[in-house]
Amino acid sequence: MSPRQKRLLMVAALITALVVATALVLNAFRSNLVFFFTPTQVANGEAPQGKSFRIGGLVVPGSLQRETDGLKMQFAVTDQAKTVQVHFQGILPDLFKEGAGVVAQGMMQADGRFLAKEVLAKHDENYMPPEAAEALKKAGHPVGTPEQFQKAPTKP
Repeated sequence: MSPRQKRLLMVAALITALVVATALVLNAFRSNLVFFFTPTQVANGEAPQGKSFRIGGLVVPGSLQRETDGLKMQFAVTDQAKTVQVHFQGILPDLFKEGAGVVAQGMMQADGRFLAKEVLAKHDENYMPPEAAEALKKAGHPVGTPEQFQKAPTKP
């Protein structure tokens, strides 16, 4: 094999390795990509079926129900336009409370309820995921403290 052929073979091998590495990185990125949806989008069927996604909004006051074992619970999440029932098994974050912002990650079930694998609560009085704040603004509700949201009527 001439030196020129060896160089071409090395360049071809390097390009092939680069293409394979890029394909693996893109595949891993696509597999771990989780989209955010509001309760209105979920109710309108815009959320994927059989794939994990995040839903965010406000926990409807009075909707938290715990089963006797204390680890299974359900609560409703709203964007003040639509409400979605969320079922979760585990320990809720310390900052979780009714009327406050929440983001849950999981999948929609065939019966229309959201089965959450993870629940995240907002970290202070002013934080809300940008998508949830935008949805509340579109629904004509102010974005502010949880006390303001508790006074707003909810539509199931």
